[in-house]
Amino acid sequence: MDAQARSAQGQDWLLSGSPNDSRLLHSGPSDRVRVCPDSLGQGYAQEILLREDLSLFILDYTLHRSLVVNGARQSDRLEFEFQLAGARPGCSFFEPYFGLKEISVRPGQKRCFKVEVVFKRPTLAAYLLAYLERLLPQAQNVAERVMQWMYQYQNGGLVPAPAEVLNRLLQQPSPPKERTFRASSTIEQVLPAGLYAETVVFNYANQQPITPDMERALGRILSCPYQGATRRRYLERWALELVTLRLGAMAQLRLPQDDLDCVSQAATILRTQLAHPPSVEALARHVCTNRFRLNQSFRRVYGTTPFGYLRDCRLNQAQYLLMTSDLSVSEVAIAVGYTCRSKFATAFRQRRGINPKAYQMQALRWAS
Repeated sequence: MDAQARSAQGQDWLLSGSPNDSRLLHSGPSDRVRVCPDSLGQGYAQEILLREDLSLFILDYTLHRSLVVNGARQSDRLEFEFQLAGARPGCSFFEPYFGLKEISVRPGQKRCFKVEVVFKRPTLAAYLLAYLERLLPQAQNVAERVMQWMYQYQNGGLVPAPAEVLNRLLQQPSPPKERTFRASSTIEQVLPAGLYAETVVFNYANQQPITPDMERALGRILSCPYQGATRRRYLERWALELVTLRLGAMAQLRLPQDDLDCVSQAATILRTQLAHPPSVEALARHVCTNRFRLNQSFRRVYGTTPFGYLRDCRLNQAQYLLMTSDLSVSEVAIAVGYTCRSKFATAFRQRRGINPKAYQMQALRWAS
């Protein structure tokens, strides 16, 4: 797949379109429509501006071949994404934008159909707070430290306490004018290695199944029968309802504190011993529990087994090393605990949609 994949910068792969495009489910004259060129595939991305601080996106496209996109995301945005068809259909995602660059892959021969609700300042701060309040303590701690580090990176000077960072975000109506980023900055290059390793927790915290109530709200959005100001008010109502339902699905996990502590300790051991992890039995003994209870607790916290969590940590660290180090792909595989390069390549491609060597080459080309 990588040999046939194409590359693009930012949103350059999309062309300007018209709100009169017959493929749109509904539209208004102020909608911003972008379409896939015939050489890449077919479909569209539609932005509906509901308020200055709130936009609704409807995307529906299929690419002929995989597309590797290098680009910077806009800063000071929060996105709630709902995938109806694509790599993970039936899932919703939460994603903050820090204005950093990233390498992303749009898979070929697979329809991507999704709805995105995007908040900008000043509203994004309230939704960020609502999200943080619903995280488990471990994930909340990591999120606060990431915010703290990003604030220091963006603004310079001393690093405020996490609570102070959030207060400033809540009170700050717009991003400071002096904020700058290096042209090649990525999250891997900005965060310290140890903190980046801990961000694996967001693989689980940021993903939730689309519930039947969310499906009904999505149906209202996609089948909007109105035009003009009435259309905007209707879509705003259901976009906000959709996000409220998404946040409501992040109910605090009911698990005894002892079990949460065991999972936290076991996760730290696995995350810091990628090359030579203990067996599940040894891991359970080390955190003073048994294999069955540890497996059960991991599934409730992370939705996977300790081995699945270890695999995610390995691939997370591999992405960091491919982006920031001079190690070869074979050396990266060994560093994160894979003895077979081909198995590592398969696991990385399944997770990222691109071979590790192609990913590394994209990163080097980007940096140059």
